[in-house]
Amino acid sequence: MSPQKYISQKDFDKIKTFSKDKKTPLLIIDKSKIEERYDELKKNLPFAKIYYAVKANPNDEVIKILDKKGSNFDIATIFEMDQLIRLGISADRMSFGNTIKKESDIAYAYKKGVRLFATDSLSDLNKISRQAPGSKVFFRLLCDGNGADWPLSRKFGAYPDMIFRLILKSKKLNLIPYGLSFHVGSQQRDIGQWDNAISQCKYLFDSLTDADIELKLINIGGGFPSNYLEPTQNISIYAKEVTRFLKEDFGPNLPEIIIEPGRSLVADSGVLVTEIIMVSSKSTTTNYDWVYTDVGKFGGLIETIDEAIKYPILTDDLDCKETKEVILAGPTCDSMDILYENYKYKLSKNIKEGDRLYFLTTGAYTASYSSVYFNGFPPLKVYVI
Repeated sequence: MSPQKYISQKDFDKIKTFSKDKKTPLLIIDKSKIEERYDELKKNLPFAKIYYAVKANPNDEVIKILDKKGSNFDIATIFEMDQLIRLGISADRMSFGNTIKKESDIAYAYKKGVRLFATDSLSDLNKISRQAPGSKVFFRLLCDGNGADWPLSRKFGAYPDMIFRLILKSKKLNLIPYGLSFHVGSQQRDIGQWDNAISQCKYLFDSLTDADIELKLINIGGGFPSNYLEPTQNISIYAKEVTRFLKEDFGPNLPEIIIEPGRSLVADSGVLVTEIIMVSSKSTTTNYDWVYTDVGKFGGLIETIDEAIKYPILTDDLDCKETKEVILAGPTCDSMDILYENYKYKLSKNIKEGDRLYFLTTGAYTASYSSVYFNGFPPLKVYVI
């Protein structure tokens, strides 16, 4: 596979040189790529406040880069909050975006200064009212995630009728019903999904005016793309269309807009370097060899579940003329640890044990998904360059 479509030859050579004498597996993050993606997003959605989804890549150096760029932060837990505070980021730049929260964690976040909370249920709303009085609350709508490589449906959000009732209830609970949120699914390829969700927001904004409630915020979540194997539109196209959807429904005077990018900010910055530890065949008549690498689902490639995310994969032998289709699998003694069996990657016919593979676009949801010592394997080592 030629790298030019996904990474410049210069950048690829830099990665190979840096990793040459280092033990695999390792994840290399190019901080300049994060800065470029942040600037690109700000340029194309200048009216939106960026709240980086910390869960995508919580590495301290990554957080520092985005802090310096002026980003706010979406946190899922008090542990992420504590990390940000340790790095000198004030709680007024955080949104507690997880709708599933312990009451004690809400109290702790409120004590530290968090005043913006997401919710989607009466139970959570009551906990916020008891432990974070006077806080701003935004209510998450349920999206089906159609068109996304990694859907975020079913578990999060509620239907508009329930959201309407929760908003009415919040006003009686000494909370500020501040806005709405949604997430159309991670690596969303159908830009029209934002249109559907924004239309629901408009309906609720208008309906609530009759109840003397004026919402001020729409959190349009994440979902913007990164550069995986299957192409998407450029971020400028996404931004242009989303802006059009907003203005069609809300006119020139938009409500406050928040975006929560994770994958789109950091995924393209990462290259995961792994070594082939075994090449084998299951029978003498099989068409496909099995290629086992020293990293798998439990070492950072969990998004290969159902082969949902397909990473560009390069080898040192970029100019090979003869290739073969292979099945890729990880090193653990768990039969679930197969990366790609239905989708066949093409590697050199001369691929052998000890050769290295380079998984591109692995800056998001890899190290943060890495297990802690399953089979004794240590968590994925991360370098920021």
